[in-house]
Amino acid sequence: MNTLFNLVIVVQVLSALAIIGLVLLQHGKGADMGAAFGSGASGSLFGATGSSNFMSKSTAVAAAIFFSATLGLSTMATQRGAANTGGGVMQNVNTPAPAPVKGSAAIPSAAPQAPAEAPAASVPAAAAPAAAAPASSAPGAQIPK
Repeated sequence: MNTLFNLVIVVQVLSALAIIGLVLLQHGKGADMGAAFGSGASGSLFGATGSSNFMSKSTAVAAAIFFSATLGLSTMATQRGAANTGGGVMQNVNTPAPAPVKGSAAIPSAAPQAPAEAPAASVPAAAAPAAAAPASSAPGAQIPK
């Protein structure tokens, strides 16, 4: 089953590259200079060359192969997912057990413990910010009345 899955992926990628190449190689229907002024609008729905030429038929075939490969891949993925019950992207993740706390035989609780009492701030007086200077000593602080 895995080989078939890989084969369908290769077919899908090749058909996608073929679509890209064929679309880039095709000449647009209204790419002439006269089409800019409205002369291209007088043609029929499919243009003068008929309903399709080799390039557009090849693009349609490549698109049909691409969509059928996509449908096949989605069907295979659905069948592959049915074998894995309880599906989800995280079903196979192994979570490690929490490490025991050193020096304590108690089981750690789920709620975080409050930190021990914070030490008092022992800031020396010299390092404390200076108090605001009195208004009389600041330049321009006194306004004459």
